[in-house]
Amino acid sequence: MAKTIGERIVEAMPFLENISDAVQPRVREAVEAGGRPVRNLLDGTWMEVPLHPVLTDVPVGAWTSTLVFDGLDVISGRRAARNAADASLAFGLLGGLAAAVAGLSDWRYLMGHSRRMGAAHGLFNTAGLVLVAVSLGLRAAGRRNAGRAAFLAGYTLAGVGAHLGGELSYGHGLRVDRNALRGGEGPEEFVPVLKASELPAGEMCRVSADGAEVLLARSSGGEICAISAVCGHFGGALDEGRREGDTVVCPLHGSRFDLCSGKVIDGPAVFPQPCYEVRVRGEDIEIRSAGI
Repeated sequence: MAKTIGERIVEAMPFLENISDAVQPRVREAVEAGGRPVRNLLDGTWMEVPLHPVLTDVPVGAWTSTLVFDGLDVISGRRAARNAADASLAFGLLGGLAAAVAGLSDWRYLMGHSRRMGAAHGLFNTAGLVLVAVSLGLRAAGRRNAGRAAFLAGYTLAGVGAHLGGELSYGHGLRVDRNALRGGEGPEEFVPVLKASELPAGEMCRVSADGAEVLLARSSGGEICAISAVCGHFGGALDEGRREGDTVVCPLHGSRFDLCSGKVIDGPAVFPQPCYEVRVRGEDIEIRSAGI
């Protein structure tokens, strides 16, 4: 089977597993030590999309601007182009540091090949950040040609890191909504899935309906609720999770969802769980896809 560029890069770095073993537990401890607000901030739960990809646009855009302004500086020798190059370089460095923190947070749950590729992604980007910082120092010291060379090297390494990040997202499905990738959105018409007597108060039950795995639960007010039983973050089985009031906590990474609305209460999940319409007819609980 043909290997991707990213896979070949990872294979050429056999030390990634040892680095991951040493660093990942410390990253997880640091993020968890920050408590719920820090976790939700870094995961992007508060804005309902992953934070890391948003932040990566800052260094990519800023450093591409640096490339353009450096070229204009060489051609024209104008101070305005020189100042713009330095300012965009510095701005990209700040954005890159922020993106690195969010990226480490995303990486804390990865395993296997995805974890190794994530480690390689981080190493290339870290090297790029270091060279950008060196470039700023050289420029401040008046060594602009050396500064430009350091920047070009850093920009190239960051580009390799960006390629690996793209493969993680689009090839490995990192931080995508797992429910969006699953076939079968549930029945378009109401179908019976469980006897009402088989769903006692305070309990949760997993049922299947037209290819959809659904979590049924009675709210504290007695309402029967139905959301996807598959956590959108990494596919955890919510029926095996812990119920806390009218919320359920995923057993894999602790994402917490409202049992009736599917809303994310705590990350690392960022996308709400799909919901289903529920009705009781006779002794049967019936569900159908919402919005029909």
